[in-house]
Amino acid sequence: MRDADIRRVLRQHLEGTFNGDGTTMIIEELGLCRGTVRVDIAVVNGVLKGYEIKSDQDTLLRLSSQAATYNRIFDTMTVVVAERHLRAAERLIPSWWAIQVARAGDSSAHLKIEHLRGESTNPNVDPGSLVQLLWRDEVLELLGQIQPAVALKSKPRRVLWETLATAMPLPELKAMVCARLRSRSRWRLDAPRTQDGETSQPCATSSGSQYRRVLPRSHRYTDRPN
Repeated sequence: MRDADIRRVLRQHLEGTFNGDGTTMIIEELGLCRGTVRVDIAVVNGVLKGYEIKSDQDTLLRLSSQAATYNRIFDTMTVVVAERHLRAAERLIPSWWAIQVARAGDSSAHLKIEHLRGESTNPNVDPGSLVQLLWRDEVLELLGQIQPAVALKSKPRRVLWETLATAMPLPELKAMVCARLRSRSRWRLDAPRTQDGETSQPCATSSGSQYRRVLPRSHRYTDRPN
């Protein structure tokens, strides 16, 4: 049972769940915390939902470190594991994570995902990690809505992120981050860097490139955050 097999079935389930919901975006391989970690699938609507896949071909060696990052950002998390990883995964993840098990049928086409434990809400979202999902121009735009941002335009991203993270209550910040992610029309793969190390705004690309629209209401993107 491969990652691709589980991902296909999970994605079909998510697309069916949110079909026709224009407020929901499905993102694959979303980069977190400056791209140091990527979650397999993220669902963005009024909240941030993360899904981490561990297939038969995977190990759980990185799950603890991955979970430490996911726990700082996502409102809910779900681990989707091959059956052989179930007991070990239960020991490595927090109690608020949901658990799903992928079970193989006669072939990969008959793979099924079984829900074993429901999700709860993450009690410890970190504003400083959450704002790192945003690009520089998005942070400046949000800051400009709540305070004069002219003096901040020359500041590095670290300062912009820190300023935004402390500028509003967490529920409002979550809502604004989710709204910006859903409104993006461009997602970068490997964007060029400026002289000071910042990543410049990506350009829209044509069909067949890294920015692909899969369904009218659900989108699939590969993102390397700046």
